[in-house]
Amino acid sequence: MLLLPCPWCGHRDESEFTYGGDATVTWPALSEGTDSWFPAVYLRANPRGPHHELWHHTAGCRRWFRLSRDTLTHEVLAETPAPDGEAT
Repeated sequence: MLLLPCPWCGHRDESEFTYGGDATVTWPALSEGTDSWFPAVYLRANPRGPHHELWHHTAGCRRWFRLSRDTLTHEVLAETPAPDGEAT
């Protein structure tokens, strides 16, 4: 069981959350063609070590937040509210 720290609700079981993806992805403009969107949507690195992720507290406050987590040890390094418009 992984406990995730919601910035508003505190530590909760991971089953209350939905993974929102890699928080470091730079999304192309909507007007750009499929050549720009393919890597943003489908090509992902599988980092070993510190990584920034987006999470949604689906079964709680229903807010988005950024989580810095070590993917090797699952240690949570930091959590912060997601900036407006980053995840909706």
